[in-house]
Amino acid sequence: MQTKGKKKIIDNAGALQKKYAWKSEKMQDTKKAPQDTKKQAAACPYAKKCGGCDYQGMSYEQQLQEKQTYVRKNIGDYCKVLPIIGMENPYHYRNKVHAVFDVERRGKHANGGRRTAGNGHAKAAPGGVISGVYKAGTHEVINIDSCEIEDELSSTIIRDIRGLLHSFKIKTYDEDTGYGLLRHVLVRRGFHSGEVMVVLVLGSPILPSKNNFVKALRKLHPEITTVVVNINDKQTSMVLGEKETVIYGKGYIEDTLCGCTFRISPKSFYQVNPVQTEILYNKAITYAGLTGKEKVIDAYCGTGTIGLIAASKAKEVIGVELNRDAVKDAVINAKRNNIKNEQFYNADAGKFMVELSEQNKKVDVVFMDPPRAGSDEAFLSSVVKLAPKKVVYMSCNPETLARDLKYLTRHGYQAVECQPCDMFPFTKHVECVCLLTKPHEAKHHVNATPDMDR
Repeated sequence: MQTKGKKKIIDNAGALQKKYAWKSEKMQDTKKAPQDTKKQAAACPYAKKCGGCDYQGMSYEQQLQEKQTYVRKNIGDYCKVLPIIGMENPYHYRNKVHAVFDVERRGKHANGGRRTAGNGHAKAAPGGVISGVYKAGTHEVINIDSCEIEDELSSTIIRDIRGLLHSFKIKTYDEDTGYGLLRHVLVRRGFHSGEVMVVLVLGSPILPSKNNFVKALRKLHPEITTVVVNINDKQTSMVLGEKETVIYGKGYIEDTLCGCTFRISPKSFYQVNPVQTEILYNKAITYAGLTGKEKVIDAYCGTGTIGLIAASKAKEVIGVELNRDAVKDAVINAKRNNIKNEQFYNADAGKFMVELSEQNKKVDVVFMDPPRAGSDEAFLSSVVKLAPKKVVYMSCNPETLARDLKYLTRHGYQAVECQPCDMFPFTKHVECVCLLTKPHEAKHHVNATPDMDR
């Protein structure tokens, strides 16, 4: 096995699963350790207005059962579905927190006027400043102090920014008139590194007294390692604009995932639940069965996470991504981890793989992690043409995964096993990783778990 230029992967999947996995025995008997659903429903005072959590009022055990049934319904006809891996603590798992800012006005906002402390709702800051999320299906802002699934420190930072605006005479942006300055705040935290990035999204480029504002904010939160001003001066529902200025720190944070260090900038894609991501990625690499001799393609590679993590166990990795900025981050991440056996290409992954097959190039494993809409027939046909021995498909939508499995299994592949992983507790979303092999390769796969849950 080649080791030059490779970073040893920290394979802590077993320890993580022991700590965080929702034991499969609990899935077999819902009567064990019942939870008080009324108490669960009362945990979030914003539940009826926010709409962000589909499973408010439902015990976590029941949530996992719902997701297990959902995955089995869609995937069970193609392969065995293992018991879902849940979280030991399904709260405050999101490392990325976003809030929209506005001022409180009766008749417009979901709070219906200034709240008083003690009634279970957030209180407007001086000047009537509020921040939070849009009420489901509207542009009414619900003022939120904290969220049960979002990082607590990030929520506190946003709340304290709300409190600083009035004294610095910073007006919130009014999307109806186009006047005002602060539109959104985005906070990203490295759960392993502890680094914190604050992104202030403004409607115009000038932040008054920016140095004093940053000083006041860091006095409250010295954990903040960088502050970025993002300019979004368009009438759009998009949160981030194109232009950015770093007003404190290096303009990005770093965090560790499966032993590799990744740079996270304001626009970088990075999984929001790092605990479950490590479990999911380690399972994906286990499915790949890498021995150090394989040529691997990481399609839809983004900033390179899964490919860079797999690189220490493969001979060669090729990352392909259409987003140019993501490819730049991937190259930086490879250098940061001293990984020299992966190359990145700014290209359409499907067309890239067709070209490889036309050149009679061989690939052993394809990792694919498409968006929620799934893949498309053009890409899937390119996989079939390239004919890797194994396809490891990571999906955040069991319905589109089932659609794509239908295509692949009709074109020479066999779905071996599917592992659901609860990346998003209290929401209806569920992540899966699925192994597909060529029929003559299936007999060599020894990592699949015995069929206990089909």
